[in-house]
Amino acid sequence: MTSFTPNDLRRGLAILRWPLRLTRVGMLAESLVNSLWPLMTVCLLVLAALMLGLQDVVMIEVVWAGAVAAAVAALGALIYALRRFRIPSRNDAMERLDRSLPGRPIQAMMDDQIIGEGDDASMAVWRTHKARMMARAALARPVPADLRVSRRDPYALRFVAVLAFAVALLFGSIWRVGSVADMAPSGGGLANGPVWEGWAEPPRYTGKPTLYLNDLAEGAIDLPNGTLITLRFYGQVGALTLSETVSGRTSDVPAASDAAQDFTVLQDGTIAVDGPGGRHWEIAVVEDLAPEVDVLGPPEVSALGEMRLPFAARDDYGVEAGEARIILDLAAVDRRHGLSLDPEPRSEVIVALPTPIAGDRANFEENLTDDFSKHPWANLPVKISLSVLDAAEQQGDAVPTDLILPGRRFFDPTAAAVIEMRRDLLWSRANAPRMAQILRAVSYRPQDLFRSETTELRLRKVIRHLEIHTRFGLSDDVQEQLAEDMWGLAIELEEGVLADALERMRRAQDRLNEAIKNGASKEEIAELMDELRRATEDYLDQLQRQQAQEQDRNGTDEPDRQQGEGMRMTQDDLQRMMDHIQELMEQGRMAEAEQALKELQELMENMRVTEGQPGQGGKSPGEQAMEGLSDTLREQQGLSDQAFRDLQEQFNPNAQAGENDGNEGRNGGQGRGQSHEGQNGQGQGSGEQQGEGQGQNGPAPEGGEQGEGFGKGEDGLADRQEALRDELRRQQGHLPGQGTPEGDAAREALDRAGRAMDEAEDALRNGDLAEAIDNQAQAMEALREGMRSLADAMEQQENQQPGQGTAPSERRAEAQDPLGRDREGSSSNGAPDGKLRQGPGGAGTARKLLDEIRRRSGETQRPEVERDYLKRLLDEF
Repeated sequence: MTSFTPNDLRRGLAILRWPLRLTRVGMLAESLVNSLWPLMTVCLLVLAALMLGLQDVVMIEVVWAGAVAAAVAALGALIYALRRFRIPSRNDAMERLDRSLPGRPIQAMMDDQIIGEGDDASMAVWRTHKARMMARAALARPVPADLRVSRRDPYALRFVAVLAFAVALLFGSIWRVGSVADMAPSGGGLANGPVWEGWAEPPRYTGKPTLYLNDLAEGAIDLPNGTLITLRFYGQVGALTLSETVSGRTSDVPAASDAAQDFTVLQDGTIAVDGPGGRHWEIAVVEDLAPEVDVLGPPEVSALGEMRLPFAARDDYGVEAGEARIILDLAAVDRRHGLSLDPEPRSEVIVALPTPIAGDRANFEENLTDDFSKHPWANLPVKISLSVLDAAEQQGDAVPTDLILPGRRFFDPTAAAVIEMRRDLLWSRANAPRMAQILRAVSYRPQDLFRSETTELRLRKVIRHLEIHTRFGLSDDVQEQLAEDMWGLAIELEEGVLADALERMRRAQDRLNEAIKNGASKEEIAELMDELRRATEDYLDQLQRQQAQEQDRNGTDEPDRQQGEGMRMTQDDLQRMMDHIQELMEQGRMAEAEQALKELQELMENMRVTEGQPGQGGKSPGEQAMEGLSDTLREQQGLSDQAFRDLQEQFNPNAQAGENDGNEGRNGGQGRGQSHEGQNGQGQGSGEQQGEGQGQNGPAPEGGEQGEGFGKGEDGLADRQEALRDELRRQQGHLPGQGTPEGDAAREALDRAGRAMDEAEDALRNGDLAEAIDNQAQAMEALREGMRSLADAMEQQENQQPGQGTAPSERRAEAQDPLGRDREGSSSNGAPDGKLRQGPGGAGTARKLLDEIRRRSGETQRPEVERDYLKRLLDEF
């Protein structure tokens, strides 16, 4: 047997019937795509251009040129298709299918053996081989067609055509293809009649899509007010005409047969296109409703006076903007005391209403949040009116709401009196004489009223300015400045600038007492209770630190351990008592809350910090004077830095804003003109030492916070310089070491510092910042010299009194922290270090500051005055 029988071959080919057919169909599709893609590209591009109406916006010559080019391209594509197209045969399909199989099994099935026909063994091998090939051919699968034509279309023109056609389907119309007939050179193209097109474009803010009128059937149409109608007539002039009653036009009406018609829908009516293919629509105008706004409830007021007024706004298409107008309700004001006079004219308060940044503005709820505590109408009856606008500039107003304009409440009696006088001043300048008398009466006994002489000096300054300007005239600027000074004074009286934990705790208890009497709100109660908790925790921490120090001095463990356990128990009890007081106040049981607060005060008085004599946890007069002078030096440094920044801003205002942040960070906070109490970390980290010194001598004027109260610019700096000079004069009166050479040298140095401060104040008032900076540098050098002399006097006095107090070595040890470093504010000999401290990281900080000063002093574009100042700094350090 030399080959398979015909039955065997037919059976093998029958297995391949469907894979062979599908492979042939794929080859046919492949041939069609490879030959027809240029023709398909040309057809899609031409259809897209016609559907988008490009023939209507270009000259007729351009249209005909494009038509000729399209025809030539189509003819070339057709010739290309005829030359490339081939119908695949059955043998071609079998050949491709056979190539897809390993070993070409189909061809092997059809082959015959030539060599070894008479050898039975060879024939057996051949039959086995063909059987294996037949089994392998039975696994054949159709070969997929290769429809890729990227090699023939490297610029992807087919995809451009498909994209253009998709855009035409979305934004064009198949009806525009018929307008090509109107461009025929003879009148025969109008045999089918003239054509028209129309669009209805609603206002953009409505978010409605543009309507193609040719696609709309006759009948009723709802259109938003302000919709723009555009109609275009093509063909014989006069064959198509327009009639409409929706625009309300009475003048400048174009002819009904004009080829271009544009008008706006303003009222209900009809639109009709008369002529071949014309249509008629009944237009119903959808009116744009005016927006609405409502107040949802009474305002919520925080403990510090911030107001949150909830409101809701809505509009059919969305609210664009809104505002709140606040006017004084004069008829509802209790016209007594300072309000009995007619108020000075004051414009209404206008505040923008918040709107959602993202999302739907058709219906939303928001909160108007603002702080009117410093406004003259704070805590007075007002009327607030909310209004909103939509995109059509229609306005919606809410019903005016009567309310008491929220503002900060002051529970300290003196602070409340100052705030009331401030309100009277802003109500009418005619109240100034009466205000000065009341403030003098309030401050008649300052030792019982003020906790620091700085606060007393600030009030005296306000009274003096009131009396002077009342006599010579109170201008608008002076009125605003006095109001700002009185606000800062009231804040200081209310919150205090105390660093001592015990005093802050007592202060918090007094404010809470006043809040109970005056019926404070829940927010105010919560804020005051938080303040009391913080002050109590600081006090207990200070008490524990003092007990730990006493334990170290006594060298005992057991008694202090018992006290520590008692402290922990007492602190838990205190927390429970404060929670109970807050709960009583929130429930309105004010009498019980007041009694519980008295018990808390009695408990705290039994745990008072010992304020003994030197050697028992207190400070000697010399140490107190040294701390006071150290604070004065620090404040003078901050004031000088502020004057330098103002001078720098005069010569280079653009660079000042960019360098402020870096200067503040490098100066460790003092460059901002802030006192140590106002600094985070500095005022708290050394609160025990600084607080006690201030509790005795009174704090030095604050460079930043009080500076805001005194004013801004050169006048504000001069006022702060004057206050600092007054504080130095007070400290000179309490200076120890009188009659000793060192004490006299210290007083002489402080006299020089005072004279330099006076000269600096005069220079500031004259606007000569460079001269003021020089005088301030002299004052700081004199202060350092005086403090060194005072330290020598203290050391000599201790050496002359053996057995009294502590030895110098012990005093130096007490001036060091547990790691052997100098405590903040004093060097090893008790004098403050005028240079940069060499604590942890101090050398690196000093090096960075000096490098920055050297860099700036080498910049030739900086003003000469600034460079001279930087060179003096380099000489100093």
